[in-house]
Amino acid sequence: MRLILLGPPGAGKGTQAQRLVDEHGLVQLSTGDMLRAAVKAGTPVGVRAKDIMARGELVPDDAVVEIVADRIERSDARNGFILDGFPRTVPQAQALDRILAEKGLALDAVIELKVDEGILLDRIKRRIEETKARGERLRADDDPAVLLRRLIAYREQTAPLIAYYLQRRVLHTVDGMAPVDTVADAISDKLRRAAAPVAATARKASVRMEKKTAMGPRKGSKPEIRKKSSPKAPKAGIRKSRGGAARRASARPNKRVRRLTKRR
Repeated sequence: MRLILLGPPGAGKGTQAQRLVDEHGLVQLSTGDMLRAAVKAGTPVGVRAKDIMARGELVPDDAVVEIVADRIERSDARNGFILDGFPRTVPQAQALDRILAEKGLALDAVIELKVDEGILLDRIKRRIEETKARGERLRADDDPAVLLRRLIAYREQTAPLIAYYLQRRVLHTVDGMAPVDTVADAISDKLRRAAAPVAATARKASVRMEKKTAMGPRKGSKPEIRKKSSPKAPKAGIRKSRGGAARRASARPNKRVRRLTKRR
């Protein structure tokens, strides 16, 4: 099973991804984790990404795509994976489609966690107040201004993926504002429905093959024997006509010969 979870920051993608990992034995592939692993391993693309990140620049699409392509080749991803943080743009999604097609694979589903951005901002503010009240340190992303910038970036860059995957008939939308368990149940239901047509097609093909094998060749059927072709003989009528005409011509003397014979 190969999945993508879509949704703005704070939609709960990380929580739901972990549940899917535990339930289906999938691998959660985070772009950040993959980049750091490539840098640590010193791969060619990792060295390139390290230099780019050291300059404070964004890693270009082609480098990210190469890292993702290498990662999904590993044995632990053969049973399936969930992509987290990738793709972020339509060009990245198109590149992912090409990667999977080259490997004879395809996405099984793209789950969109639909949320209300206003409520997300209210949640952040409430969490900040509760954290301060407990005397605990705030997280780096516990900032309404930071969240607002990330939401704007999501709308501009990543939200177009919804239309992209909807056109490819792999998008399934879930209410991300529901309780965590309810969201998890809704995702499981969507995945079951997405898998049902594929499973039904496979069963039908299997049944047809079993029936064909059990029945064997049809009763009375004979193997097709092709006759050797031979050159066509000329038609009898034409041969006879030509032969008769020749004989008649040779048997009859011409008129001049007959007249000379009579005079003598």
